[in-house]
This record gives sequence, C-alpha cells and structure tokens, in this order.
Amino acid sequence: MQKNGLLLLIFALACTGLVAITYVITKPKIDEEELLNKYKVLNQVIPPELHDNELVHHCINVQDDHLLGSRNRHHAYVATLNNAPSAIAIETTAPNGYTGRIELIVGIAIDGTVTGVRVLDHKETPGLGDKIDKRKSDWIDSFVGKSVDGNKDSKWGVRKDGGQFDQFTGATITPRAVVAAVKRTVLFYQANQDELMNRAADCEVSK
Repeated sequence: MQKNGLLLLIFALACTGLVAITYVITKPKIDEEELLNKYKVLNQVIPPELHDNELVHHCINVQDDHLLGSRNRHHAYVATLNNAPSAIAIETTAPNGYTGRIELIVGIAIDGTVTGVRVLDHKETPGLGDKIDKRKSDWIDSFVGKSVDGNKDSKWGVRKDGGQFDQFTGATITPRAVVAAVKRTVLFYQANQDELMNRAADCEVSK
C-alpha cells in the first residue's frame, strides 16, 4: 500500500515538473504572440492615419465600475500624432452577455467619434451571439463613425428597442449588451477626456 502511494507521489511530482518545464519553455512564445495580437487589434480600432506612436507604449490604467462594466482595472492606449493626443483605445466589459461577460476594446477619436470596436473575449453561443466577433461577421464595424449625444441618446440601442443597430435573429441579448457597453465607454471618455489624454503611461504590456 505504501509502495503504491509512493509511486503515485513520484508520478504526480514528475507530471507537475513536466508541466512547469513546458510552461517556462513556451511562455516567451506565448507572450510574443499576445503582444503581436495586441498590436494587431489596436491598429484595427485606431486607424494608422490617426497616430504615429506605438500604441502599446502609451498604456494607462483606467477604472470605472459602472461605465466600464466591472470593478477591474482596464488598460487604455493613448494615440498621438505629431506628439499631440489624437485618439484612445479603451478596454471595457459588457457584463450582461447571454452567457456572461464580453470583453471589448473601443477606439475613440479625440472628438468622441468611435473609430473601431473589437471583441477580445466572449463565450456567446456559436452561430448566434458570436456574430459580434469580426471573424464571424462585419456587425462590429457598425459602430465606426458613430458618436454619443449624452446618456439619453436613444439612437444607441438595437432596432428592436428603437435604436440604430441591427440585432441578430434569435440573439438580441448579445448585441444589446455590446451596444450598451460601447455607449458607456464613450460616455466614460467624454467625462474624463482631458485627464485621459494628458496622463503619462502607467502600465506596461507584456513583452
């Protein structure tokens, strides 16, 4: 009995060690892939013509329980053109997706116009709610060029609720959650524009 227990212990330790070694070996590659993906997404939500800085190098921490959808700190990335602030990409959360949280990043020009939105993570239903993902449909591009006229702006809703954004057949909850989250993120920007655009970088993206 003791012999079997000892063998199990040795086997468990060997497996743990193997997992640890694999993690150490693969982590630099994983970090590199994550950074490349970050570059790609940031340049999708803020067009190249709006900045001449490396967006990942001007990262700031932001937090707002209500407008950014969670108590967690989010990252935002300030774009500059000829050393002047030109746009910002703000990570945010839609807490009320059909199957949970939807993590987003919203690009906003200095005048408050949305320049792009991408879904960073979600667990929405394949074939229905996952149309928020750019890889599944172009719906997420419907935010580009839009601006928010205050908290009561009735255009910021899905058509079923009288707004300007299409919903998906059989999956209204998901687009409704995303529309509301993007609207709140723009309101967050409007309420904090000067502070956001003039703050020094205070976070670092993994390299």
